[in-house]
Parts: sequence; C-alpha cells; structure tokens
Amino acid sequence: MIIKEINKTSKNKLINLNLIILFITCLLISCNSSENQMINKSEITAKEILNNPDYLAISYGGYRHNSRDIQPTMDELKEDLKILSSIGVKILRTYNLQLEQAPNILKAIKELKKSDADFEMYVMLGAWIDCENAWTDNPNHDKEDESANAIEIQKAINLANMYPEIVKIIAVGNEAMVNWAWSYYVKPGVILNWVNHLQDLKKQKKLPENLWITSSDNFASWGGGEDSYHTEDLNSLIKAVDFISMHTYAFHDTHYNPSFWNFEKEISNTNSNLETIHKAMDNVHDYAISQYNSVKEYVRKIDPNKQIHIGELGWATKSNGNYGENGSHAADEYKQAVFHDKIRDWSRNEKIACFYFEAFDENWKDFSNKNGSENHFGLFTVDGKAKYSLWKNVDNGDFNGLTRNGNSITKTYNGNSENLLNNILTPTVNN
Repeated sequence: MIIKEINKTSKNKLINLNLIILFITCLLISCNSSENQMINKSEITAKEILNNPDYLAISYGGYRHNSRDIQPTMDELKEDLKILSSIGVKILRTYNLQLEQAPNILKAIKELKKSDADFEMYVMLGAWIDCENAWTDNPNHDKEDESANAIEIQKAINLANMYPEIVKIIAVGNEAMVNWAWSYYVKPGVILNWVNHLQDLKKQKKLPENLWITSSDNFASWGGGEDSYHTEDLNSLIKAVDFISMHTYAFHDTHYNPSFWNFEKEISNTNSNLETIHKAMDNVHDYAISQYNSVKEYVRKIDPNKQIHIGELGWATKSNGNYGENGSHAADEYKQAVFHDKIRDWSRNEKIACFYFEAFDENWKDFSNKNGSENHFGLFTVDGKAKYSLWKNVDNGDFNGLTRNGNSITKTYNGNSENLLNNILTPTVNN
C-alpha cells in the first residue's frame, strides 16, 4: 500500500514536471516567435515593402490649420497614424525636412511601436530640392540652391541613420525636374549628383545598405512624355536610383488634356448620369495606367530590371475652379471613391506600390480659397470625417475608438448616400 502511494506520488511529480517543461518550452517558442517577428519587422527592406500588396502606401502631411507655421503635435500625429494603420496603411510618404513635421512623424512611429509591438509603419522620407533663386521672379534652372539642398540631404541622412527600422526610402526632390514646376525645378543632373552621393554613402556603410534611394517626379520627367526630357543625365539617373517613383494626375488633366474625359452628345444621351460617370472613370483609369506604361516603356530601354512604383496620384473632392461646376465636373467624393478603388485594385494585382495622395485634407495649400481643389485631396476631411471612399471602413468598425480633433470618425454627408449623389456632376458633354 505504502509502495503504491509512493509510486503514485512519484508519478504525479513526474507528470507535473513534464507539464512544467512543456509550459516552459511553449513559452520559449512563443518568445522566440515574437522575437523573430520583431527582428523580421526591423529588417524588412524597401523592396519587400514596395512589392507587397498588403503594405498600402499613402502621402501624408497631417497639417490641420491654414498655415504650416502651426505644426502637428505629437499627439495629433499619433492620432493620425492610428487612423491610417486601421485601414492597412503601412508606409507613408513625406516631402521635406525644413520643418519638424517629418522628424516628429518618425519619433511618433517609434513611440507607437514601443507601446504596441504589433504597430507597423515605415516612411519614404522626402528631401526637397530647389534651383538657384527658387520661388522668386527669376529662378535659375541651370543651377541649384546648393546650400539649402545640402542641408535637406544631410537631414535625410541623419534621420535614416537614426531610424533605420522606420526610414526605408529617401526620395531626392518632389516634382523637381518637371518643367511646369517653374518656381523651383532643376535639371536631372542635380538630382543625379545627390542620388550618387547617397548611393556612395551606402557603399561606405555610412547609410543602411538596404535603404533605397529614388526621386519622386512627374511621369514626363521619367521619360514618359516629350522627347526633350530624354537626356543622358536622365538615363544615368534611371540607372542610379533603386526604383522609379512616378506621378500621374488624370484629375488635373480633365482640364489640361480632357480628350479622355469628355463625351460626345449622342453617347451621353444613351446613358444615365451614373453610367456616364463610370464610363468616364474607366477612361481615367486607363489614362493613368497609360502614363505608367509610357514611363515603363522608356525606362526598360535604359534598365530592363528597374522597378517602377507610383509616388503620387489622387483625386480631389471639391473645386470652385477648373474641376468643379464651372469646369470639368471632376471633383466630388463619388468619383474619388471610384478612382481610389480602381487604382488600389490595379496596383495590388500588379504588386505596385501606390502612394495615394493624400491621407487628410490640408487647408494650408490654398489657404485664401477654402474650396480650392488643392485643399481637398484627402480621404478624410480635416475634422476627421471619412469620405465616401472609406464609408465601408466606418461600417466595418475599423475606426472604433479613434478620433481626430476630438471627433469620432464618421461618414461625410452623415452617411446619406442620396445627398452625396445629389452633389455629383456629370462630365461635360461635347456638342
């Protein structure tokens, strides 16, 4: 009897010991798994991000007032980052480093990652490039503002080294080579010199080796437009960057190049307004892709393996100028939603990153004209209302518990689709 009790006790101890060993083993596996997950996140490269359709990209400013003199606070930035993360955005594009906005975004991301191991966000950091005498009546496009540009580039270098787990791309210049940027554009050789400088620093291990370098510019600047852009410096730049970041704006071309947008009278008469709008947006989709393909065709002649992603495209929802009721009838939330969904579907299928422009409306861009189109490219209004593109996310509860400017994220038009449809305009009919 005593022997049986001893054996029973020993057996129970052995079972308990095995359970303890099993628990510790599971804990170690779990810890290792979490650790590996964190390592993988910190080591993820720009190439992996840009080619992953689950990593949605967006252009982000975060300015909430009529002037950039009022910088977004850290709390405001974190508020926005959580909102964007809730709809699957994992990489942001910023534009310049003259102000504290971009460095503060990096700091905000780091703090959010520290408080939540599952939070994941990366940045394509923009360094602004100007010509000599930029923003004056006599810009000199043959020379650069070397001192100002050098400061921008050095700030980008410092931040890329300070936040290697977040800064995955540096973009040298924003629409800095396209001739219609008359106030500040430079020749491709200027961009090439700075790109080569950054690539050399990578070789010297003075920048992370997996950091990608590009320039974010109009499709014409990347060879998809007039032959005048096809220069040896551009060809060298195509070879020098790690990928092409190109812009395409069908929205603006509904005014400047509207052949794809307007309809003949007899076609319009056979369709309802919504059918006509959807036909127009099909044309918009094809137009944007044709500009992408025009860049692709040129770039493939120079570097057949160079990746091409979309650094900027978007659709405004309001205009009292060229795109509203007295213009091309392009600007409204319904058309933005159709365009946004079409482009997202296409870019996902093609595994192309698309930095959609933009996250939130920003009033500073045309501060003297509150209904100017430049103020209304956001997927959210300044006070945090989700435009029609994102009504489905409100329905899904993606924004539950999130706020902007103290407001819960609700639908524009109070979610009344009839009111929204009453505010859309049919494209112009050619007589």
